[in-house]
Amino acid sequence: MGIMKSIKKRLPIVGAGGNVAPPSRPAPQSRPAAPPIAPPEPPATARGGQDATEFIDAFVKEHTLVLFMKGSPEQPQCGFSAKAASVLSQYGTINHVDVIADPEVRQTIKDYSQWPTLPQVYVGGEFLGGSDILLQMHQAGELEQVIKEAQSKGE
Repeated sequence: MGIMKSIKKRLPIVGAGGNVAPPSRPAPQSRPAAPPIAPPEPPATARGGQDATEFIDAFVKEHTLVLFMKGSPEQPQCGFSAKAASVLSQYGTINHVDVIADPEVRQTIKDYSQWPTLPQVYVGGEFLGGSDILLQMHQAGELEQVIKEAQSKGE
């Protein structure tokens, strides 16, 4: 007997006059419903549960040099934040707040400074501006003087 005849003998014949029924499948079993997935916890922010305006005010007053930016100085999330972090890194430690991690701070800082864009730089508790102003001051040699004055007042 050839291979084909051997195979045909073992296979059911479907549709051949209806004398051989196809093998039946077991009825699908119902599965218990999966437990609902809880929404992910928001990432912990620097402010914890503190009011956003109070947090910003305290943070700006506590640190001489503050950068509200997208991302971190090590991993900026936009070109303007990268530029600001690069300039400020030449003047020492940058105290930064990642506004991407805290959308409420992201909006509140714009209201706090009355400045619509990010990043935002504060020196000695005073709003200095964004990355373009920061770069201009740096290139003109003014930024170093402003930071030194703020550091001397903070001591």
